[in-house]
Amino acid sequence: MATPRYWLIKSEPSVYAYAQLAADGRTQWTGVRNFEARNNLRAMTPGDLCLYYHSNEDKAVVGVACVLTKPGPDPTAPGEDWACVDVGPVVAFTAPVTLATIKATPALKDFPLLTRSRLSVTPTPTEHFQLLLKMGRTKLPKPKARP
Repeated sequence: MATPRYWLIKSEPSVYAYAQLAADGRTQWTGVRNFEARNNLRAMTPGDLCLYYHSNEDKAVVGVACVLTKPGPDPTAPGEDWACVDVGPVVAFTAPVTLATIKATPALKDFPLLTRSRLSVTPTPTEHFQLLLKMGRTKLPKPKARP
């Protein structure tokens, strides 16, 4: 199996919080209306992992989600050229990592949340993904054994 790539996805907690994703078990990641973010969605593959960022109200990385499907057309924009993927929950962060903490961490000065702050979907370097897991005192669950 290919090594997963890492992403950052953003949602306002009042619109779709990580807790709602955990309760639902999966959702379509729709409504992205920026061409660069759309192209990032189109680059996702099943198994890729996403840092889940609560924007506006909480301003913190709060969990990890997994891309479940290949990109397809966004059903919220029929006849238009937008994309979506299905994502599912992996693990909530033990300690959310706030935007203020991220900004104060020199090793994250090039983190896409800071350098491409307007984008709702951005690729994330492996070292940033791993550091944020550590800062959030969170470990990924062990993969389930295949029969």
